[in-house]
Amino acid sequence: MTHTLSPATATAHPMESFIQKLLGAKALLPDSETNVLEVVGILKSYGVVLDAYSKNLIYIADHQFLVLFPFFKYFNGRVTLPQLLRHWWHDRINFEYAEYCMKTMLWHGGGKLDEYLDSDDFLQHCRSAVTAKIKTNLPIRALNALFPDFLPEQVRQLAYYSALGQFWRVMSDLFIDLSDAYDAGQVKTIPDVVAFIKAGLVAAAANPITYGVDIHGTRYDLLPKSAGLTFLMDTAVPYVEAVFFRGTPFLGTVSYNAQADQIDVDQARFEYGALYADPLPIGGAGIPPTLLMQDMRHYLPDYLTAFYRSQGRGLDDVRVKICQSFQKSMFCVTSASLQGLLPHPADTQNSAEQAANHKFLAGWMDRLATSRLDIVQL
Repeated sequence: MTHTLSPATATAHPMESFIQKLLGAKALLPDSETNVLEVVGILKSYGVVLDAYSKNLIYIADHQFLVLFPFFKYFNGRVTLPQLLRHWWHDRINFEYAEYCMKTMLWHGGGKLDEYLDSDDFLQHCRSAVTAKIKTNLPIRALNALFPDFLPEQVRQLAYYSALGQFWRVMSDLFIDLSDAYDAGQVKTIPDVVAFIKAGLVAAAANPITYGVDIHGTRYDLLPKSAGLTFLMDTAVPYVEAVFFRGTPFLGTVSYNAQADQIDVDQARFEYGALYADPLPIGGAGIPPTLLMQDMRHYLPDYLTAFYRSQGRGLDDVRVKICQSFQKSMFCVTSASLQGLLPHPADTQNSAEQAANHKFLAGWMDRLATSRLDIVQL
């Protein structure tokens, strides 16, 4: 359905065509067979990687609680010599990238999760768990007495480990299901992809986000159900904000020297997220997504590997190609997210609701104006 606005409104926004696409259940990414192949294929690989990331983040949150030197946190409780050798040889999933995303969310904050972790209710739950954990650990008790804010900050971080793990658990299953639907011929276009992802996000929107740990046989709730934290608004939206949009400046690409003035002092103006990233530096030292691209490389479906092999330098620059496909897929996920977050139904006939929807999308389009949205149109 085409949404008609007054001439003044329709011509006011420089990205009006993208707003109308989103209101018309289309996508920010053009529809083509190649784009569908790339997006579904890369999300299949991403889903496999997210499965591993999710399990490890939740393991760390549940079983490495206040372990200040967690040497074996990436082993999910199973430490063997072959695993150690693979770890040292880097023949493994790069869980460091999962932690990078977690710390980016923690740093940027936002949403009720961030608010709750600063609440008195959380601090009360936190102190009970900390007291039980360090009851017989005299050095850590002394540390806690000297620096009473240190351990609660570690617990806040562990809460983000768990919350991101729960978010990625849903997204992993969703992307694998999308791939299965594509293989079965049920998903054929980019709008189909966006509709599938949107349906998955809406279905999981109200899933509770909770977190607790067992200490000496007693359960301590740190994110209790009573906090009212949910999947969509309290993990998905902050994740999109922190990882798709803001991100963090990559070491080696900009100067962290304040006098150089290369990094904006306002976090809200950061544009280092996945939707802005230049794929060419992927593979360079200090670029965190390099780890993700390396992980996804191992799980590419055969048809996507064949596609990459037939293009340009073949597999010699496969990480760059993976990053380009991944960026396209994130514009699809962003499309689904924005459509799912519209304040009113996209096909509403109420003029006030239409105006509210338009205003909502215009705000996001203002932020996407400097992204790589124009590049993925080619």
